[in-house]
Amino acid sequence: MSRSVDRALSILPLLARGPAGLEQVARELDVHKSTALRLLRTLHGHGLVYRQPDQRYRLGARLFALAQEAVENLDVRAVAHPRLVELNAACGHTVHLAVRQEDEVVYIDKVDSRYPVRMYSRVGRPVAITVAAVAKVLLADLPEPERRALAERLDYPRHTARSTKDAAAYLAELARVREQGWATDLGGHEETVNCVAAPVRGADGRAVAALSVSAPGAVVGAEELIRLVPLVRRTAEAVGAEYSGRDPGTGTATRTDTTSPTGEQR
Repeated sequence: MSRSVDRALSILPLLARGPAGLEQVARELDVHKSTALRLLRTLHGHGLVYRQPDQRYRLGARLFALAQEAVENLDVRAVAHPRLVELNAACGHTVHLAVRQEDEVVYIDKVDSRYPVRMYSRVGRPVAITVAAVAKVLLADLPEPERRALAERLDYPRHTARSTKDAAAYLAELARVREQGWATDLGGHEETVNCVAAPVRGADGRAVAALSVSAPGAVVGAEELIRLVPLVRRTAEAVGAEYSGRDPGTGTATRTDTTSPTGEQR
């Protein structure tokens, strides 16, 4: 029975590449045509494959409906929270999870630092979108026309001397973030607070959330915080793998990292 299930499931990625006839399916599975036909009929009965008028098979509408339902019922916060706790334990700093909601980016989870100083941020509140590292990560992932349109309709308040000054500067920063895969806020919102962030990606490769580590400059300098980028990125990748149903492998936050984003040792 398990072998039949394995064979049936092997048909789905085959048909994801495009419609296929009975002979092609049998050849790809290395089975007799009667076996392939039985498997296809079973999948067809469940709406997972569809038989076209030309007698070839393609993926069925039921499969897409199930995928959409699964995505809609996923809670990225529930998936991510254990990893946020691990990351916090590994580095000791405040960890945030944020998502984009139209023209805002909002914190949806937070694990406070171990030291007495607390970050002034609350779950459910929007971030300072033009300077926050989590916002840069999420907006950098947008298609270029959408990214440009959003940047041009934002206001650019001068929180500090390091705040993003205008749309052109913001778009340039988003381009850098998009290329390198991570973002920083080094005193752009609060002079004394630094932050690094990385994207949590879904099954389609798009950023569904952003994960960050923040710390006061009095506790850890900007350069030292940036050395945590590989750890932050691995944690974000592990969350994304679990969220997408992929094997997370070894991408967990189990220790503080000793390498810079370029791989240099401390």
